[in-house]
Amino acid sequence: MGSLAAGASSAPGYRAVLSPFAMDEATFRGLGHRLVDEFAAYLDKLPREPVYRPLPAEVRLELEKMDLPADAASPEEVIGTFSRLVLPYGRGQNHPCFAAFVDPAASKLSMLAAFAAAVTNTSGAGGNYSAIYVEQAAVRWLMELIGFPRDGSDGVLLGGGSDANRHCLEVARYWGAKANGWDVRTEGLAGQPRLAMYMSAEGHSCLEKAAFTLGLGAPRKVAVGEDFRMDLADLRSAVAADRRAGHRPFLVAANAGSVTTGAIDPLAELASFCSDEGLWLHVDGAYGGFGVLDPRLAHWYSGLERADSVALDPHKWLAVAIGCSCAMVRKGELLQDTYKLIPSYLSLPAGQGFAGDVWYSHRSAEQTRDSGRALKTFWNIQRAGRSGLVDHVRRHVDLARYLAEIIEASPDLELVAAGPLTAVCFRYAPDGLRGDEAGLNLLNQAIMEDVQVGGRAFLAGTEIRGRFALRSCALHYALDEGHVHAIAAAVSDAGHRLARAGGPGQAGAETPDPVPAGARLAEEDATCAS
Repeated sequence: MGSLAAGASSAPGYRAVLSPFAMDEATFRGLGHRLVDEFAAYLDKLPREPVYRPLPAEVRLELEKMDLPADAASPEEVIGTFSRLVLPYGRGQNHPCFAAFVDPAASKLSMLAAFAAAVTNTSGAGGNYSAIYVEQAAVRWLMELIGFPRDGSDGVLLGGGSDANRHCLEVARYWGAKANGWDVRTEGLAGQPRLAMYMSAEGHSCLEKAAFTLGLGAPRKVAVGEDFRMDLADLRSAVAADRRAGHRPFLVAANAGSVTTGAIDPLAELASFCSDEGLWLHVDGAYGGFGVLDPRLAHWYSGLERADSVALDPHKWLAVAIGCSCAMVRKGELLQDTYKLIPSYLSLPAGQGFAGDVWYSHRSAEQTRDSGRALKTFWNIQRAGRSGLVDHVRRHVDLARYLAEIIEASPDLELVAAGPLTAVCFRYAPDGLRGDEAGLNLLNQAIMEDVQVGGRAFLAGTEIRGRFALRSCALHYALDEGHVHAIAAAVSDAGHRLARAGGPGQAGAETPDPVPAGARLAEEDATCAS
């Protein structure tokens, strides 16, 4: 002990060893101004640039082969590497003609909120400080916007729609086990009756992923009608069959805007059915939940207010920077019953000093939490207000209908599906290929790839009852009629060019998979990641 103390006293002062992360105020100001100028110029010219710019092979190779730096680089060099290798080669969603996946442009204010949150660098775990009450307000406002009851409810902000849906299913699983006589926290699922979950055949893949990772096995897929909405008769039959087999039905996951067509399931009927059957009703509103703000569409959402849980994504229709979702639960105490676990180092006297009254780490599996989710949402809602958000949603719905009108007026485009929201599925279908489903599938797959790489627009591909369709779901806050025309024109032009060149779709071509594997993976993974 004495020798250690002696050695310590002879060591050089720690102040002589500078941290590589230290930065004086002038340097910080200079770099900040440089970045703001560079990003403002980037965003200003972005609408005139290609939506997507393929990553050059040499850039990818440089990133893949980049060695661990042996020595420090200057901040200017670090930023220069970003500006050269990363900024020009994004995914494209900040462009108005990016219409492929439901993770649209972030508002500029939301970008600044992300920076502000990084400056405060505050975990949203819980305690008596402002970031916690910002999240509380943001969650409350989201509930109010969609008409979800506030009294007795609770919610938490998470990273994306997959997170929020899984979160709600975890709470429902806890509830379902309790309702059937056991505690999943202490007993798990082994040796217990099977908890059976039901989802629409049009439901998002993240629900299925959540089911098998939560030990529920494959969910029952419920048929949909011609309008892509869940068939209540098929659901009733599936639940009855599972009860006869000794399983324990516990949850129905409904769509409030399916990711493929924007279909909204019959929520009021499902709420009544679930109430009668003692089932939990979860609503996936990650993409379409905010559609309720359009007064013309509000009737489609009747019954949403009766749901037991809802998943909602501000980073989709509310132009919040990625990633921010919200899991809201009607019986709010179930959030803490499901997740709350207090280690000794966080055992603080409730309501006193730092401890405060609200801990979001008791409402989720996260301990350290990104408080920026709340700030980005808080700022965007403050900026727009309810009336501004109503106009924002109505405008996108109108522009989607406008795209459908353009498609129906075109001799070479065919509308495949268009729900009440903003998803519009269509294809290039010239007279010479009408009736040749295999040829049309192959041609439109080629069109999708051509359009994406061409940079004029960016569309996804999806399956609509065996037909490969291009899917537009444009939600950029600055979207206008010109962008809508550009999206349709990019498809028409690519189709004309490929058809003239004797490309895919000609007689004798190999019959394709109705949904090409790459298209299916791109659609599912991309939307889940958001």
